[in-house]
Amino acid sequence: MKLPRQLHPKYYWNKLQRNVRYKLLLLVLIPIVLVIPLAVGGAIYWGHNLTYDQLYIKVNTDLSVSNNAFQRLQVDYQHRLERFAESYVFREAWTKHNKASIHSQVDQLKKDAGFSYLNFHEAFRYIGNNQTPLIDLGRPSKLQQQALNGQAVTGIEIFNQDELKAISESLARQVYLPLIETQYATPTERKVEDRGMMIRTLYPVKDKDGKVWAILDAGILLNGDFTLVDTIRDLVYGPGSLPEDSLGTVTLFLDDVRISTNVPLRRGERALGTRVSEVVRHQVLDQGENWVDRAFVVNDWYISGYTPIHDVDGKRVGILYAGYLETPFRNSLWQAIFALIALLVILLALSMLLSFQSAKSIFSPLERLNRVIRQVRRGHHARVGKVKSRDEIGELAREFDSLLDLLQQRNQEVNSWANELESKVERRTAELSRRNEELSHTIKILSQTRRKLVVAEKLAALGELTAGVAHEINNPAAVILGNMDMLSAVLGEDAKPVQQEINLVIEQIYRIQEILNNLLQYARPGTYSAHLETVDTNEVVKQTFQLVEHLRKQKQFTLEANYTATQPIEINAHELQQVLVNLIRNAVQAIPDHNGSITISTRDWLEKGVMIDVKDNGAGIPDEKIDKIFNPFFTTKQQVGSEGTGLGLSLSYSLIHRYGGNITATSRPGEGATFTIWLLLKPKMIEDEQELIEQLFEIEQLQDAPPKII
Repeated sequence: MKLPRQLHPKYYWNKLQRNVRYKLLLLVLIPIVLVIPLAVGGAIYWGHNLTYDQLYIKVNTDLSVSNNAFQRLQVDYQHRLERFAESYVFREAWTKHNKASIHSQVDQLKKDAGFSYLNFHEAFRYIGNNQTPLIDLGRPSKLQQQALNGQAVTGIEIFNQDELKAISESLARQVYLPLIETQYATPTERKVEDRGMMIRTLYPVKDKDGKVWAILDAGILLNGDFTLVDTIRDLVYGPGSLPEDSLGTVTLFLDDVRISTNVPLRRGERALGTRVSEVVRHQVLDQGENWVDRAFVVNDWYISGYTPIHDVDGKRVGILYAGYLETPFRNSLWQAIFALIALLVILLALSMLLSFQSAKSIFSPLERLNRVIRQVRRGHHARVGKVKSRDEIGELAREFDSLLDLLQQRNQEVNSWANELESKVERRTAELSRRNEELSHTIKILSQTRRKLVVAEKLAALGELTAGVAHEINNPAAVILGNMDMLSAVLGEDAKPVQQEINLVIEQIYRIQEILNNLLQYARPGTYSAHLETVDTNEVVKQTFQLVEHLRKQKQFTLEANYTATQPIEINAHELQQVLVNLIRNAVQAIPDHNGSITISTRDWLEKGVMIDVKDNGAGIPDEKIDKIFNPFFTTKQQVGSEGTGLGLSLSYSLIHRYGGNITATSRPGEGATFTIWLLLKPKMIEDEQELIEQLFEIEQLQDAPPKII
C-alpha cells in the first residue's frame, strides 16, 4: 500500500533541505536536546570529583596535623623528663647521693606526668678504686645505646608480655585485647593482641664534665590511652570543622589492630580490637606509603588518612589514622546534584519553548557568514563550515568558504617561499661557519705539526752528528785519560805541583764523555730502552729523595711531598727517577739561597694515569723562554752561576714522551715554576719521530684541562 505524500519520511526530508525555517528549528533544538544534557552530566561529574578532591585534601591536612601532634607529644614527654633531670632539687639530691629523695621525686614525676613507668638507673658502682658498669635498661635498643652515649632520645618501642611483666603486672594485663572479626580485614589466626606500644624516653644524667652517671627511663603505654586520641581529635576536628551529623575520629594501630581509638563500634563503645582493611594494611604497613582516600572503617565508609608509625629501628610497627564519616558529605553532594538536575530540566523546558517561538527570527547561516566576514577582516582564521542545505544561503556559504580557502592557499605558498629562502640563507650561513671552524682547526694543527717537526728534525740531525762525533771524540778522550793516569803514576811525588791541573784535565775528559752519552741517549732513545715494571709512583718519589740529598751541600732548602696517587703504572723506575732528579736539580738551582722550598705531589689523572708535580718557589721562567726550555742545548743556568749543557730537560722530555706521556711547565715570574709529568697507566712506547708527533697530539687531547703545553 502506497503511503500518502504527507506521511512519507522523504517528504519531510526534502522540505527540511529546502526550507530555512525548518533548518533553523532543527539547529536550535539539537543543542537543547543533546548538548545541554551532556553539559549537565559533565558538571555533575566535575562537581563530584571536585568535592571528593577537597575532602581528600582536608583529610590529608588532618592526618598531617595528627601526626605532628603525635610527634610533638613525644617531644613534650622528653622535655618534661629533661626539665626534671636538670632541676635544682634533683641535682641537689643527686650531688648529696640522697637516694631516698631521688626516688621520691621520681615517683612524684611519674604520677604528675602520667608515665606508665619511670625508672632511675645508676650507670656505675664502685668496687675499690674501680668502676663497674651497673646500668641495665631492660632490653637492648638503639635508644639505650644513644642514652649511654649522652644523648636524650625518644621513640616508639613495642614491648612483649615478658617485658611488660618485668615492669608491671598491671601493664601486662592492660594491653590484653581480644581481636574482633572485622569486615574487609586481612584474614588471621590470631585471637588476641598482648603487646604494648610504648613511647619510650631516656635522658642521661651527666656530671659537670659531661660524663653519664645515671639514666632516667620513662615510658607511656599507648594501648587503651584514650586521652591521646581524644586530644588529637579535639584539636583536628574541633567545633565547626565538620557538619553536625558527621564524626571526626583518630586511631592508633599496633600492627593492624586498633589499640586506642574513638571510632565507635556500637553506641557508647569504642572499636578496640578491630582491624584495618586489607588494602590499607598492604599500602601503609607493607609498602610504607600514606593512604588518603575513602576507606571502610569498622562498620561504615570514612574519608580516611593513614600514615605508618616507625619504631626506633625504623621498622613499621603501627598506623596513625585520622578521618571522618563520608555519609553526610555524600548526602549533601547528591542533594545538590538532584537540585541541579531539577533546575536544568526546568530550564531545558523553558528553552525549548522559547526556541519554538523564536525560530522564525533566527537565520543561523547568515549570522555565521557575517561573523566569519568580521573575523577574516581582523586577520583571524575562520570558516562558515559545512552547510548541507541546497538553498541560496547554503550555496553562498560554500562559495564563500571556497574563496577563503583559495586565499589561504595563496598566502601559504607565499609563506612557504619565504621560509624556504630563509632556510637556504641559514644553511649557507651555517656551512660558512662550519668551514671557518674547520679552517681554524686546520691552522692550529698545522702550527703544532710544524713545531713538532722542528723538534723531530733536530733529533735527526743530532743523531747523525752524534753518531760520527761520539766515536771520533771518545777515542782521543780515552787516550788522553789513559796518558794522564800514566803521567800521574810516572811522576809520582814530582806531579804534586801540577796535580790540580792534572785533576782538572781528567774531570773535563769525564765531562766530555758525559755530554756525549747524553747526546746519544737524547738522539737515539731506542738504543737505551729499559725493561718495564709496575711501580708505585709514591715509592719512586720517596726513593728519589735519597738521591738528591747531596744537593743540600750546594744550597739549603725544604723538600716536601704530598702523596695522593693510588694507581700503579708501568714504566722503568730508574728512568723515572732520572727525570725526577733532573727536575729537582733544576728547582734547586732556581730557588733562593734562603727559605727555598720544593714540593713534590702525586695525584691520579682520572682513570688514565698519574700526574707528578714538581713545584718550587724560585724566580720563575720568563714567558719568552718557557717555550724553549725543552729544546736541546737551551739553558739558563749560566745566568745563575752554574754549569749546564741544556740536555737535562730535553732528555727528560724525550724519556717521558717515549712512554706516551708528556711534561708541561707553568710559571709566573717571581712566583716559582711547576713542572707536571703526565704518565699513562699502560705506556705507549714511541720508537721514531713520526710516532712521537702522533702521540703528542693524542696526549694533548687526553688532558682534561692541561697547563700550557711545551
